[in-house]
Amino acid sequence: MLMWKRDQVGLLLWFMSQEFGILLASCHCVALDVEGRCYTWGRNEKGQLGHGDTLQRNLPTIVSGLSKYKIIRAGTGRNHTVVVTEDGKSFSFGLNKHGQLGSGSIKNEIEPSPVACLVSEATIGVCGADFTVWLSSVEGSSILTAGLPQYGQLGHGTDNEYNVKEGSVKLAYEPQPRPRAIAAFSGKTIVKVACGTNHTVAVDSSGFVYTWGFGGYGRLGHREQKDEWVPRLVEVFQRQNVLPLDAIVSAGSVSSACTAGGGQLYMWGKLKTTGDDWMYPKPVMDLSGWNIRCMASGYMHHVVGAEDSCISWGHAQYGELGYGPLGQKSSANPKKVDILNGMHVTSVACGLGLSLIVVDRANVGDRLDQLEVYHGESSADGTEDNENENNTPGKSTNKSAANSSANSKKRKNGDSSEDEDEGDDSNDDEDMNGEIKDTKGKRGGKSSGRGRGRGAKKGVTQVRSSGRGRGRPKSEKGSGRGQGRQETEKASSGRGRGRGRAGKRGRSSRPHVRTCQNGPEPLTSCRCG
Repeated sequence: MLMWKRDQVGLLLWFMSQEFGILLASCHCVALDVEGRCYTWGRNEKGQLGHGDTLQRNLPTIVSGLSKYKIIRAGTGRNHTVVVTEDGKSFSFGLNKHGQLGSGSIKNEIEPSPVACLVSEATIGVCGADFTVWLSSVEGSSILTAGLPQYGQLGHGTDNEYNVKEGSVKLAYEPQPRPRAIAAFSGKTIVKVACGTNHTVAVDSSGFVYTWGFGGYGRLGHREQKDEWVPRLVEVFQRQNVLPLDAIVSAGSVSSACTAGGGQLYMWGKLKTTGDDWMYPKPVMDLSGWNIRCMASGYMHHVVGAEDSCISWGHAQYGELGYGPLGQKSSANPKKVDILNGMHVTSVACGLGLSLIVVDRANVGDRLDQLEVYHGESSADGTEDNENENNTPGKSTNKSAANSSANSKKRKNGDSSEDEDEGDDSNDDEDMNGEIKDTKGKRGGKSSGRGRGRGAKKGVTQVRSSGRGRGRPKSEKGSGRGQGRQETEKASSGRGRGRGRAGKRGRSSRPHVRTCQNGPEPLTSCRCG
């Protein structure tokens, strides 16, 4: 198994004697060997590794609580994991705040050991950030969902939104802890499914493609950006262009992809940091004619296994494209990973600044022995600045120091909303949307008016109040932008009377904004790293 890790430059390798099936999301990983054993490693703050504790694991570790089962499928969300056994059972572990474990209860917010999911005859389990989707062989209930319904990603026609208190503008979303079949598919059989951060792509037995959930950047493929609360047919894949039985379906944080007739790869959503978004499926002509076996997407990077090559492209900062320490960091067009040329790639996965590749060891000879072996040690590279370090999910060896550094930066940058953000867990859910909003408070340039619309006002206020030059916040008088704007401006003004216009000398009221996998976000509201 080949691994490019976010906090190290170049190619790292870790391998075992068995072949692997692998899935990856966020900052922890799960792998299955041919005997059905389940291994997990990575971050573990919410018990998402399933070892009964919250200790980080730097190397794959067998989940002992699943030792009597043969695991055939696995999926990972932001802070939870789901597995499916050979006899149709499903287990999950990790964060259960929104009911994403599918256990029927949210009494325990964290489940560090495997718990049974209320799904019968499960065949596949995949995860979004805070929700889970199962495929089942039960007639009439071929697809079930549980977890956070905020953007309609569960497909039940509602986001379960409600006001936290009577007369309050703060919104919350009722968890759905019991897996529920999607009524729109009652007469259909779903055979393939993939999840992005907050959207879902599914294919039925006739080869038709459906998408639903968060619609920003056109990731649903409907030529518009509005959220879809029930499955909607993607018009491109009809008539002579339905998906074949061996089609590949993939979803990244801000994009979706599949292979259609003739193996042609189609993609849609936000594929580059600049330029227009693909609002509907378009063929990736650079990969025409390739026999694509597997594909995965992270936030803005993509990896494909095709024929005897591994191909990657997209925006990357930490070597996740696998081009090596002397190679280019990013690539706008698909490009072969030279070090894997001639190897048969059987599975790929992409996470937050991380790519994992499984290769068939039968025909590689001694080429793997020529690669550096990763033994699980922390990176010794100290060249990254503190800001990158704070934004690196793979670095958890000194978490308390990292948190202390982050808190210090918040104070230094004078973020007036720091106290307000602390303790507001609802922001955590919104920040993992992949691309929530830009600095103007728009999602993909156009607001859907649903789900995120009202919930995002608080975040928009923080960014829009981020300064009018050094120490010159806009006056409350005549701002005309509501109480939230006025309170933020008041908090960011100077000390004492008579200094409201000038503010503190030599210090800006601009909250620190950094670029994370979600797009530009105030440091106090981003929880991605």
